[in-house]
Amino acid sequence: MNKITFLFLLLAFSLLSFSQASENNPVFRVSLQDLKMNTYPKDSTAHALVLYEYGSSHVDGREYDLRTEEKHKVKIFNKDGFDHATVTLYLYKTDGNHFEQVKDIVGTTYNLEGDNVVKTKLDKNNIYREEYNENITMVKFTLPNVKEGSVITYSYKIRSPYMRKYHGWEFQGDIPKLYSEYRTSIPANWVYNIKLVGGQKLATHKGDVKEKCIEAGGGSADCSEMVYAMKDIPAFIEEDYMTTRKNYLARLEYELETFKSMDGRVHHYTKTWEDVDKEIKKEKDIGKQLKKTLDIEELLPEDIRNLKAPLEKAKAIYKHVQKYYTWNGDFKIFKDVSVKDLIKNKSGNVSSVNILLNNLLRESGIKSRPVLLSTRANGFATKLYPVITDFNYLIVQATINEKTYLLDATDNYLSFGELPFRCLNQYGRLLDFDIGSKWIDIAPKKPSNTFYKADLNIDANQNITGSIMAKFSGYHALSTKKRYFSNKQTYIEKLQNDAPFIEISDHESQSKDKNDPTFSEKYNVEYNLDPTGETIYLNPILTKFFSSNPFKLQERTYPIDFGYKDTYFYMFSLKLDENYSVAELPKDYILRLPNNTGQLSFSSKQIGDNVTVMLKFSFKEAFYAPEYYPYLKEFMAKIIDKQNNSLILLKTNS
Repeated sequence: MNKITFLFLLLAFSLLSFSQASENNPVFRVSLQDLKMNTYPKDSTAHALVLYEYGSSHVDGREYDLRTEEKHKVKIFNKDGFDHATVTLYLYKTDGNHFEQVKDIVGTTYNLEGDNVVKTKLDKNNIYREEYNENITMVKFTLPNVKEGSVITYSYKIRSPYMRKYHGWEFQGDIPKLYSEYRTSIPANWVYNIKLVGGQKLATHKGDVKEKCIEAGGGSADCSEMVYAMKDIPAFIEEDYMTTRKNYLARLEYELETFKSMDGRVHHYTKTWEDVDKEIKKEKDIGKQLKKTLDIEELLPEDIRNLKAPLEKAKAIYKHVQKYYTWNGDFKIFKDVSVKDLIKNKSGNVSSVNILLNNLLRESGIKSRPVLLSTRANGFATKLYPVITDFNYLIVQATINEKTYLLDATDNYLSFGELPFRCLNQYGRLLDFDIGSKWIDIAPKKPSNTFYKADLNIDANQNITGSIMAKFSGYHALSTKKRYFSNKQTYIEKLQNDAPFIEISDHESQSKDKNDPTFSEKYNVEYNLDPTGETIYLNPILTKFFSSNPFKLQERTYPIDFGYKDTYFYMFSLKLDENYSVAELPKDYILRLPNNTGQLSFSSKQIGDNVTVMLKFSFKEAFYAPEYYPYLKEFMAKIIDKQNNSLILLKTNS
């Protein structure tokens, strides 16, 4: 993610200069070339294309509210692009006197029929408004007479009383864009933190100062006037191994830091972390709950209280909370937090569960502190300045014998020191009310591993029998444990269904506790090779790690985020009798990712009457920059190839 921070001054001169810049721009007019375009060479899969879009925001010199104008021109290539002819606006409101409103909605559909250009205008009666919820009004309209090949244009103006949140701008969307421009005018008495998100670069970034652009209360302010533009912006297409799209979608965001009124008074809106720490410490839902003392003689059994070794005691307390207190699935961390209610009801939100864990550890003499974080689905928390609403989750950091452990008791499948996958979002904020909060890394300390070992024999009738042993650790173990312990019969049936040509029997697991850090299993297998005369083709890879290549894009502009490092290892051993000989083995192969960030190795050999095959691959990083995408795509393709096409050729000895 590329972040550029500016401290700007806010608000506006006349909208007229901005709107004229757009209206007089011939790019916004629909041309014959626009109508005849039938594909976008840079993305032949695009169903629609933004030919041009423009926005401008300023403060009205009389009403002192925020005014925004937007203009869009979109080419529709086929039926799958018809959805882009429907526009939905979400207008915020706090009460009957403070609300956003939209006006001057204008839309036209252009179609080329023979040599004639047919224009169909949006009917005002087809603009719909509904109350989305208590704080959002939804305004929706669909451009009329849209066909394959249509070009649509639409524009509107938004008026907002909410100056704390300056109008942001999304340069990137679900379809590619040729050109996107945003102009702002911000008076000097408004100071915003401005953040450019996403990996796309600005084609235009320039500014100027207009003197005395706004006057009020006997004073005046200059305005900072900025122009931002991007060109040839690719569509943002979601793919596996990513966090939420809002982490990477190219856009501008504004957060009000300071307002200085004309009489000299200064109002600070963006606080320092020192200020936020003080507020959280006093706040009732987290700060006061963290201060609560607990009667550990009542809450913890004697055998746990009597443990002497700090790590052993911490593990026992953690397991106790997992077992007797249930997370209700609520992510609210600053609302309805109550350790008392949790103890009474045995169920509560994430803050209640983990604050109880924190307090029990502290009362037992173990150093522990809460950590605020934002889950993968919620997006990255802003590091540039405190935005407390960015956080939606709370975990615990325990320090034992100078080692730190990150803990979350909401999931009773987790082992001590392991976090749910949803928490693996790179960093969190450690709260320490004595020395101050700080950022810490949120990352597993050990890689997750998958290991399979197949020991097989082949008899004279081409029957293959033997056993498979598997062991999983880390997040591979976590997902496997949840499938197994939730329904053992369904788990075994899935093993069978995933390999329909193999009979599985005598399945057993060596893992008896669902929060063990590993999961081990063993089962017998039997299958018969299809008779093919004197030649037998045998694929030794009985377990497929990936069913298909998850990377399918021509280009990926955002990182590949696995969440954790991992390794896969497969060993195959086949004992031959006198009826068979090896005619050919698959070739050895090695492939490495750049900078030694991953490796794939495949080998096969025969020693006496035993044939062995080894497949191993590892991802040595949890997070790969977009530049690695073509290499990872090839890497995955080779894994799939080795799984499916590594054949052993046997001959029958007659």
